[in-house]
Amino acid sequence: MKRALITGVTGQDGSYLAEFLLEKGYRITGLHLPASASRISIRPAQEKIKLYEGDITDNDLLAEIIRKEKPDEIYNLASVATVAKPWEDPLHVLKVTGLAPIALLEILKKEFPHIKFFQASSAEMFGEPAESPQNEDTPFHPKNPYGMGKLLAHLAVGQYRVQHKLFAVSGILFNHESPRRGEGFVTRKITRTLARIKAGAEKELIVGNLSTVRDWGFAADYVRAMWMMLQADAPDDYVLASGAAHTVRDFIHTAAKALDFPIAWEGKAEKEVGRDSKGNIVVRVSADFYRPVEKVNRRGDISKIQKDLGWRPKTSFENLVKMMVKADML
Repeated sequence: MKRALITGVTGQDGSYLAEFLLEKGYRITGLHLPASASRISIRPAQEKIKLYEGDITDNDLLAEIIRKEKPDEIYNLASVATVAKPWEDPLHVLKVTGLAPIALLEILKKEFPHIKFFQASSAEMFGEPAESPQNEDTPFHPKNPYGMGKLLAHLAVGQYRVQHKLFAVSGILFNHESPRRGEGFVTRKITRTLARIKAGAEKELIVGNLSTVRDWGFAADYVRAMWMMLQADAPDDYVLASGAAHTVRDFIHTAAKALDFPIAWEGKAEKEVGRDSKGNIVVRVSADFYRPVEKVNRRGDISKIQKDLGWRPKTSFENLVKMMVKADML
């Protein structure tokens, strides 16, 4: 029986990965923050997982867990709760996203060089990319502490792989969503608010720039890719994305259509609104959430992982949005 350690096991990705590995017959150990113990996402599998409470920055605890549980694979999915305000505490963000993964790699180098290691990198490392779509060779220009920390860890993974011969890989994750996505993220805000509007519990959805473009995929598809990367003959880094780009407007339109109240748009930029069939304003753009349109779309090129490992997402954008809406219906 294979053993895996998942940091951030109570989060969206951690919970899907735990369920996936349990189906593969793995014995799972998970690390989570004490405040996250009651998260609903992990409950279905919680009785089958050995959970440890602690912080990813506690190096002594990590070493103790690894020595005791002897995992064959480690998936480092622990991160900060949201990237919405990365400048509020940049040192903490850098410590969690950058230094903690390096500390894990040091533990493996010194004591457990046979353990395979997956690092959750991020498309935030690209910042405002010079080209689209982005692939594994696209230059990195992070614009915030979250992206900077992720890039530090990403580069370290490559160096520990080359210099110390560890089986260490990074998955460059583009936006990936699910019904388990936290309510602080715009996608979940959209599906939850529109579902409540449909039920009469709220009146309006207030958002920022409707023209912002993202590459959205289903989290459960991406954890399958994480596992495949650690089963490969040789370690390498890969972009994990859907390969398709959609605007926030597309996301709202698709969610509203799934709820059977199509939205008609009028106005431009910060004054744009969306009306239902009765003429009621149900979506309003607010300058408080507004960000300028990026010059280049952030979209992932997954041709390398398709060629090398045969991975591609199974869930379409439309089905992802419908799934999220259904889960949020009152």
